[in-house]
Amino acid sequence: MRKHTNDRLRGTLDLLVLKILSTRRPMHGYGITLLIEQISEDVLRLEEGSLYPALHRMTQSGWLRSEWGASEHNRRARYYAITAAGRKQLADEEKSWVRLTDAVARVLRFT
Repeated sequence: MRKHTNDRLRGTLDLLVLKILSTRRPMHGYGITLLIEQISEDVLRLEEGSLYPALHRMTQSGWLRSEWGASEHNRRARYYAITAAGRKQLADEEKSWVRLTDAVARVLRFT
């Protein structure tokens, strides 16, 4: 049975969230989800059940900071921003991602 596309996303969520937050002002979780889906042309779909625990874990790790604010619809929402430690983690994650994708590409080209 073929795996769902979201199975491939596992393990890259931190990288995606850190990258999005490194290029934007603080965002709430739903906004992060929408932006990732939009940029990926709906190939990458995030589930609340994976995003919010990841945001909490990254905040606990010191990669993100969060604060409460009002959303565009005037609802209470937690906004996340990347920290200096998060920027360092992003750089590390990007290097690891390049190494991984290069290795996969070499295997796929192998004849």
